[in-house]
Amino acid sequence: MELKFKDGLIPAIVQDHETNEVLMLAYMNEESFKKTVDTGVAHYFSRSRNKLWKKGETSGNVQVIREILIDCDEDTILLKVEQTGGACHTGYRSCFYRKWGGQIVGEKIFDSKDVY
Repeated sequence: MELKFKDGLIPAIVQDHETNEVLMLAYMNEESFKKTVDTGVAHYFSRSRNKLWKKGETSGNVQVIREILIDCDEDTILLKVEQTGGACHTGYRSCFYRKWGGQIVGEKIFDSKDVY
């Protein structure tokens, strides 16, 4: 199996391994994917900062990998994780915490001002 990175990146959907709740969507490059596999902890590539980052390196809200699945086209990764704290940098459990129109439906886990 060979992953298909487009412009050096591949999307990674992140899901709670017990509840199947979608926590976030991030991107990985080859280095972050290898670090994730080697360490068992999620690493991503930040497009906005143009650098590798370990999930939880500043917040402590790490993602321990429980399973890695690859889609049929080998161009998307699904990470099933054990999430510590919130997955979203804004303090919510999931990045998908609001409905179209702005209604907040997610759970706030921590105050993001304390971390970022």
